[in-house]
Amino acid sequence: MPQHPPTASRDEPFLLVEDDGLSRLQGRVGLIPEKGRGIVRRALIYALLAWLPLVVASWVTGTPSEQGTGTSETLLGHFGIHIRCLVAIPLLVLAEGVARKILPLCLSEFKRSGLVDPALAPRFDGVIAGVLRLKRRVFPWLVIATLVTAWTVAFLFAPNPDEVQWAGSGSEGMAFGAWWFLLVTRPIFSVLLLAWVWRLTLVGILLLRIARLPLKLVVMHPDRMGGLGFLDRLPMVYAPFLFSVSAVLAGAWAHTVFYHGVTVPSLYVQVATLLLILILIGLAPLLVFTPSLAHAKRQALLDYGALLSEHGRLVDARWIQNAQVRENPILDAPELGPVADIQAMYQAVAAMRPVVVNRSILLKIALPAALPLLILISTQWPLKSTLSKLLFTLI
Repeated sequence: MPQHPPTASRDEPFLLVEDDGLSRLQGRVGLIPEKGRGIVRRALIYALLAWLPLVVASWVTGTPSEQGTGTSETLLGHFGIHIRCLVAIPLLVLAEGVARKILPLCLSEFKRSGLVDPALAPRFDGVIAGVLRLKRRVFPWLVIATLVTAWTVAFLFAPNPDEVQWAGSGSEGMAFGAWWFLLVTRPIFSVLLLAWVWRLTLVGILLLRIARLPLKLVVMHPDRMGGLGFLDRLPMVYAPFLFSVSAVLAGAWAHTVFYHGVTVPSLYVQVATLLLILILIGLAPLLVFTPSLAHAKRQALLDYGALLSEHGRLVDARWIQNAQVRENPILDAPELGPVADIQAMYQAVAAMRPVVVNRSILLKIALPAALPLLILISTQWPLKSTLSKLLFTLI
């Protein structure tokens, strides 16, 4: 693949995935075409490569019995494996398209909205160029490869891993399906997952460095976030990762519920902990602007408070005390207007949020993180009786 220098300009968008270590590797082996990204094609290839051999192996070997229990341990019942292959893996690949669309749009709005003025633009471009250089480093991908290799080796030496009991035993130990899962399926998922951990870390670093710039925040902006309301699109970049993690763990827990006698209420602590962690991951890149927003709000309350006090004293002197008041621009300034208008300005400042968080942002973060967990929790209620009660209530 052709390599581009890590520069940032007004005409070149910030691309999170393109030309990083994993993309260059996929380009060399032909998974990424020279023109375009081949995202859908790669999502299908990875999903089928991870899943289809497992199904064939399970069909060939049949359904073994779990030792000592007399219950069947089938591939079909390992919901976490199917979700990992058919949902999480393709979703982590398709997430590239989401990042490619949303991140450049958000970054361009900093200049377009005036938060980054022409004087600040060189420093802003320098921040983006610095993160692009960080993105191209090889060391993070060596760390990812080491972690995935160590994780794979650890499972190879684990006695009878639960996730491969469905595969049965070959002549010399584990059967083909177990080897494929441990050496192909799990590493594919692990690499894609850790790749997005690194990429989303880069997004956090980028936003943290931008937040440290002297942005021209607008304390009276209608979005009540100093003009940063366009960042409400950013959680969509994190949503595929949050949903994938939540879905895989929910599927693994569902297997223990249906086949190992674990009750759903006993998982409430784990479910709540996971949900809290995922929501914090989604909120973290937006919270980096909190110090700047909080400082801007505190200063604006003082400034607009002084302005309102001066305006109020002059109005009181002229119309209540009937005193002779010399001409003062503050009384006739069209941008201030009457008393009601200047009070509305102060109230707009007071209503400014010190965080880039609103209902829409929380929904975009919490929904993908919570949906698989809610499906897991709903399994404790019998579907037929639940629907019957709901129908009876409606009637």
